[in-house]
Amino acid sequence: MESTTGGEIWSNIVLDVHDEPTYGKGDAGEAVDMAESPDSEVEFSVRAQWIRAAVLGANDGMVSTAALMMGVGAVNTDIKSMIVAGLAGLFAGACSMAIGELVSVYSQYDIELAQIKRCIQAGTSKREEAAKMKKKLPCPWKAAIASFLSFVVGALVPLLAAVFFKSYVLRVGMVVAAVSVALLEFGWLSAKLGKAPVVKSSVRVLVGGWLAMGITFGFTKLVGSLV
Repeated sequence: MESTTGGEIWSNIVLDVHDEPTYGKGDAGEAVDMAESPDSEVEFSVRAQWIRAAVLGANDGMVSTAALMMGVGAVNTDIKSMIVAGLAGLFAGACSMAIGELVSVYSQYDIELAQIKRCIQAGTSKREEAAKMKKKLPCPWKAAIASFLSFVVGALVPLLAAVFFKSYVLRVGMVVAAVSVALLEFGWLSAKLGKAPVVKSSVRVLVGGWLAMGITFGFTKLVGSLV
């Protein structure tokens, strides 16, 4: 089982966003897109599994931690309460994401491995298909590490935005502003990785984050006024 460091995971994500297709010359002198080769498709398929986990983890870490801090801040304006709630959310969420991703991807791994074994037993006609499937097998530990590290990175955004401001109104405003900018960045990143429309993806991620923070703040404020 191969191990991967956090630096390698995030450097690979950056490379995936900025890498451009390479072109060569075919026999007829025409440009050939080397990025469309079968090997390149397999590599992208394997990378996409933990890239998805990293992007999801970062977005979830940022939104859930910010929403938790906003919820606590709705009933307690003390900076210590907001920071402690954010840190608790960071560690609980990161561990939960990593373990959940590990279990989920391991289940996917077992299912695909069983399918490969059935293909091999079916005869030589299926062995080529089995070989391709084996190259695309997911790596549960990569996905788990990517989820954990990315959740921590995402959760640090609202924490760092809040820790330097004693004024409650300014603190909440900085959390919302910092998270909004980061959500737009993650929307752009998701669009680039998935080759989706950038504006639509960014707006969708931003609105989703606003809804999560707003609903949590409003619900907690309501409960706090009734208790």
